[in-house]
Amino acid sequence: MKQIVVISGKGGTGKTVITASLAALAGDKVIADCDVDAPDLHLLLHPHVMERYEFKGQKKAVVDPEKCSGCGRCVEVCRFDAISQMDGAKALTDPISCEGCAVCYFVCPDEAIRMEEHCAGECLISETKYGPMVHARLGVAEENSGKLVSMVKQNAKAVAEANALDLILIDGPPGIGCPVIASLSGVDLALAVTEPTLSGEHDLRRAVSVADHFGVRAACIINKYDINEETATRIQQWCLTRSIPVLARIPYDRRVLEALAVGIPFVEYADFPAATEIRNIWKAVAHSLEKS
Repeated sequence: MKQIVVISGKGGTGKTVITASLAALAGDKVIADCDVDAPDLHLLLHPHVMERYEFKGQKKAVVDPEKCSGCGRCVEVCRFDAISQMDGAKALTDPISCEGCAVCYFVCPDEAIRMEEHCAGECLISETKYGPMVHARLGVAEENSGKLVSMVKQNAKAVAEANALDLILIDGPPGIGCPVIASLSGVDLALAVTEPTLSGEHDLRRAVSVADHFGVRAACIINKYDINEETATRIQQWCLTRSIPVLARIPYDRRVLEALAVGIPFVEYADFPAATEIRNIWKAVAHSLEKS
């Protein structure tokens, strides 16, 4: 089973748009959206949810009002201001502000505080016209997005094995943080999507460095290259010095926006240069996976 992840050092490079078009071109595969903090691949692939699983995040403090004497010790030690109390009344916790450090649990003289797991999001298994899709939703202000990414990948692998599918196509998170590291785990190829801007160039280097650190082969896609051809050329030259193949230079085209407006992968919208580049990318990727 092969795994491909599409990453970008920053948001807004077109990573998800390209992933959706690759999903439309690839054969037997499972699609996984690992951008759990801000998932949007579903807007183009229109999944029909078949299964839902709760995601348990870190534990939160909960006060038992029957045991609480209102001493205020928990309010004093909570450095996140997650516990409140009015004029000697019983303590009340704010689950959004609570960071789960459990200091209040240990100092409470009445043993009125317990640490409870709570639902921090959900992992979904869906069907699309392009094949099965695994995706997730992390709750507002919740932590452990890397753990949820791992859950998405585990479920995607289970779906692939159950259906005898030999490819997992992953829409990775932007940036270089914990969710990106989790999405890179065990993959065969990382497609790094960038744009010809100074921030795009800078963050591409960071993303490639993370992939390299974990021993993952990387290839580059320069999106909207013609908005700044000088920077695009500089990015390409940097990739060549690092032996990173540049699979495509995708031109800017308003028809990509038109495809987004109607909610379909742009490779299916019309036959134009950007769509041709996507087809070339998939041919190069498929050839690379056959050789590996």
